[in-house]
Amino acid sequence: MLQLSLEHGQPTPLVEQIVGGIRNQIEDRILRPGMRVPPIRRLAEAQGVSRFTVVEAYDRLVALGYLRSRRGSGFYVAPRNERRENRLPAPVDRAVDVAWLMRQALDDSPGQIKASAGWLPCEWLDGEGLRRHLRAVSRRPDARLTAYGTAQGYLPLRQQLQIKLAEFGIGAPPEQIVLTEGATRALDIVARHLIKPGDTVLVDDPGYFNFFGNLRLQGAKLVGVAREADGPDVAQMEELLTHHRPKVFFTHSVLHNPTGANLSPAKAFRILQLAEKHDFLIIEDDTYADFHPHATTRLANLDQLDRVIFVGSFSKTLSGSLRVGYLAARPDLAAEFTDVKTLTSVSSSEFNEQLIYQMLTDGHYRKYVERLQGRLAQATEASLRMLERTGLEVYLEPKGGVFLWARPPGVDDVAALATRAAAAGIMLAPGKLFRPQMQASPWLRLNVAFTTHPRLERFLGEALAKD
Repeated sequence: MLQLSLEHGQPTPLVEQIVGGIRNQIEDRILRPGMRVPPIRRLAEAQGVSRFTVVEAYDRLVALGYLRSRRGSGFYVAPRNERRENRLPAPVDRAVDVAWLMRQALDDSPGQIKASAGWLPCEWLDGEGLRRHLRAVSRRPDARLTAYGTAQGYLPLRQQLQIKLAEFGIGAPPEQIVLTEGATRALDIVARHLIKPGDTVLVDDPGYFNFFGNLRLQGAKLVGVAREADGPDVAQMEELLTHHRPKVFFTHSVLHNPTGANLSPAKAFRILQLAEKHDFLIIEDDTYADFHPHATTRLANLDQLDRVIFVGSFSKTLSGSLRVGYLAARPDLAAEFTDVKTLTSVSSSEFNEQLIYQMLTDGHYRKYVERLQGRLAQATEASLRMLERTGLEVYLEPKGGVFLWARPPGVDDVAALATRAAAAGIMLAPGKLFRPQMQASPWLRLNVAFTTHPRLERFLGEALAKD
């Protein structure tokens, strides 16, 4: 069934919004060949636009080969061989909203409240500790100040990560670990190697919007699996697997982005059974692992890197400038990912990797993360109280991490609210950005480290009172 969410009054013309929305759902096989799209009059009334707008949009889709016109019957999805597959402009167009949000998050304008950012405020991070360790590492005779690093990354850090992953119950010797410039780069390496244009990828719905944009640029077809409080809806996943043959399933198990939920053991076992039966790999993004104060279920723990590719990072806890991340996989995949890394970036920064190693091995990192966890717990409590005062409903109370998933009452799509917030110097991430086809959503992602700002509470209270 066609799902469209038009944004009236926005710079993008309504005709282009209709064309893009229908094209995206055809490319992702939500609308399949032979299916009839809504009649012109019905779509115009449903979306509050003129019939001429719908006629122009349908005419463009026919010209592009996405629809067929049948005289006296209507418009139907055209067979795949009649349209130009994997056209580069299509996925780029779809990444625009995601790139906009990233630009907002990276904007350092004075007074900007990054209420939906994916990282901590700079003042929360240990700048003084970094400077101290930088001085210490730079004085070491083996400091790699001018040379390229090795292909897989600094061996002592990979050896230390073997110990760290063992604490999660994951067995990963150094040869199965590849260091990267942050988790985003690790995910890009995996996507480049595993995903070809036209491949189907299962993703959480809602899920990590930035990687969705990356997958679209790779030409992947995203199919969402509804995310519940204890993990993906495995019944829906099983049904989807009868219609699709995905290469991979991308998911967060711990402190899920954006809901903050954790995966239950029962669902983890079922997901791994389905992966074995239907022969797909799992990318488990554990970027926020160190914000969780307790042991919890991970797919890589149960699978031991047979079908699971495990991704982690120190960018969120230590520094976005250092950009040190890693991936762990079975030996053959680790070797192939190393080749992709070498071909696309030669090597990662060994000096940065030496710095992370120093902070891990002298005990500084563990104590620092424990303090962060305590501060996040306090911020979460304060944020929950603020949301209660303003009348927003919270999806769940997380057991750690930075995210709250919340919605205002009686609002079906918070995109307009996010637009108004941007004009007021407040960055809010609307739920549609976290959905595979950017469907309308009543939910917002909030970062507890930013949401106690009084100006944000005033804005939400006034905006919701008007609505």
